[in-house]
Amino acid sequence: MAPWAEAELSALDPLRAVWLTLTAAFLLTLLLQLLPPGLLPGCAIFQDLIRYGKTKCGEPPRPAACRAFDVPKRYFSHFYIISVLWNGFLLWCLTQSLFLGAPFPSWLHGLLRILGAAQFQGGELALSAFLVLVFLWLHSLRRLFECLYVSVFSNVMIHVVQYCFGLVYYVLVGLTVLSQVPMDGRNAYVTGKNLLMQARWFHILGMMMFIWSSAHQYKCHVILGNLRKNKAGVIIHCNHRIPFGDWFEYVSSPNYLAELMIYVSMAVTFGFHNLTWWLVVTNVFFNQALSAFLSHQFYKSKFVSYPKRRKAFLPFLF
Repeated sequence: MAPWAEAELSALDPLRAVWLTLTAAFLLTLLLQLLPPGLLPGCAIFQDLIRYGKTKCGEPPRPAACRAFDVPKRYFSHFYIISVLWNGFLLWCLTQSLFLGAPFPSWLHGLLRILGAAQFQGGELALSAFLVLVFLWLHSLRRLFECLYVSVFSNVMIHVVQYCFGLVYYVLVGLTVLSQVPMDGRNAYVTGKNLLMQARWFHILGMMMFIWSSAHQYKCHVILGNLRKNKAGVIIHCNHRIPFGDWFEYVSSPNYLAELMIYVSMAVTFGFHNLTWWLVVTNVFFNQALSAFLSHQFYKSKFVSYPKRRKAFLPFLF
């Protein structure tokens, strides 16, 4: 095993522990959903916690105790408002440190140390973390735009626990990126004369993958939104229809697949070797795979003519 891998595996800091726990939870939940129907856990609360939006609909009706904790799915926009503000603030702090030499706020530096960020020099490239934080902020800004102006939400719901998880998630993701910045005290450490001297081939590849994945996710959300609009762009209904076009020809939830590819592009930008971020990617994989599988089941149960060759999440595989 390479020396850097041995060093990475030797320390399970709080951030890695959190992402590993979330990954294990989503993996277990996905495996339970893949069981034959007779073996699938029938607990209403369990099913209510893992389903949202259209996948909550069906028979029998959900118990009143579950409906009491409903939050409108259109509140998804709150996730991205929080992310744009919080991760924009983190990006501003990092920019100030990298280009102006300003130290991180003491409370933020203390929080990063609690989460497991170490004092090191010459390990991770500061440019990698800077670019990933830029990508995360741009991703959140685009998703907020889509929630407000592209997507058409019906009256479907999410559980309040899912809502709270979504709010915390983007705060934690931003802190995870910032914790990968090489630090010298409260300042970001930059090797070389300036930040641009750290540019590597994987930064270009990661940027290209990010743009490509983001463009496809946007196309898929436009396709979904247009299913509920007329040619003039006016919303005419909130019913579900079978989507076609772009990656919908291969999978039921290409927007979830694109989300995964966006996080993979960030792993590439980190230079492929960042274990902490690969744990984030693995969490995203099982999280999005679970949502895609439940969505795929919904489409197949609702539409007799649903394309049989279309997979749930991974083209030709799953």
